[in-house]
Amino acid sequence: MFALPGTKPVTITPAAEAQIARLMEGKGAYALRIGLKKGGCAGMEYTMDLTEAAAPNEEIVEQGAARVVIAPMAQMFLFGTEIDFESGLLDSGFRFRNPNVTDSCGCGESVRFEPLEGSRAAGA
Repeated sequence: MFALPGTKPVTITPAAEAQIARLMEGKGAYALRIGLKKGGCAGMEYTMDLTEAAAPNEEIVEQGAARVVIAPMAQMFLFGTEIDFESGLLDSGFRFRNPNVTDSCGCGESVRFEPLEGSRAAGA
C-alpha cells in the first residue's frame, strides 16, 4: 500500500528469512504478521504473530520460504525497515532497523515516531 513500484516496503535479512520460515513451517502458518500497537515507555510497540491468511489491505512481502504481512495501520511507519534475527548467548530475537523511529526506550522494546502531518499530536 505504501510501497514504491519495484521496492519492497520492508527488507528481510537471510537470518530473519530462515527464522520466519522455521516458525511458519513449525506452526503450519501462512505468514508472520507484523504491526504496531500503543504501549511501552516510548509510545509504540512492534507486534508479531503467525497468521493463517492475509487480511484485506495488508501488504505481503515474500522472500524464499518466508512470508511477512504488514497490518494496514503499520505500513506507513514500517516503510524502509530492515527485519533481522539475531542470536546470542543471553538474548535472541527479531530486530527492526527502522529509519522512521525518532526515539526508543532504553531496553529497545518500544519506539516513537514523528507525529503525522495534520494529526492531533502534530497540533491540528
